Amino acid sequence: MADFLSFRGDEPTEEPAVTLESFDSQSNASAVRIEPGEDTRELLPFIDRLALVEVNFPAYTDGRGYSAARILREAGYAGELRAVGDVLVDQIAYMRRCGFDSFKPGHPLDEADVDAALARYEDVYQKTVDGSRPIWAKRHQAA
Repeated sequence: MADFLSFRGDEPTEEPAVTLESFDSQSNASAVRIEPGEDTRELLPFIDRLALVEVNFPAYTDGRGYSAARILREAGYAGELRAVGDVLVDQIAYMRRCGFDSFKPGHPLDEADVDAALARYEDVYQKTVDGSRPIWAKRHQAA
């Protein structure tokens, strides 16, 4: 059972994340935590100084964190993007496609279940930030 998962090649960032509200006033902070409803775009001017962005999922039914991840990755953020809170094994593959590369769920996840979830679907339909090519792009290239 794992209480932390990382898909990065480097060490996880250990710096405690500050709130988005206090981030602006702490010029030495390099880790921030996004809560549902906060505007992730406020971080875009600072993405070069960020080592970690934690995105809180207080309930697995709250999908706003997926958009936060996508906004950051599409803007060029290359640091650690960590999903925290009520993260279920069934969500890991979709979170990876949006750009999450580390996970700190509120309850331990079975690593075999995570591996199975990541391998379950070979093809994707939407554009992703994890490098997976959509099936329509694969078929179009083959023609």
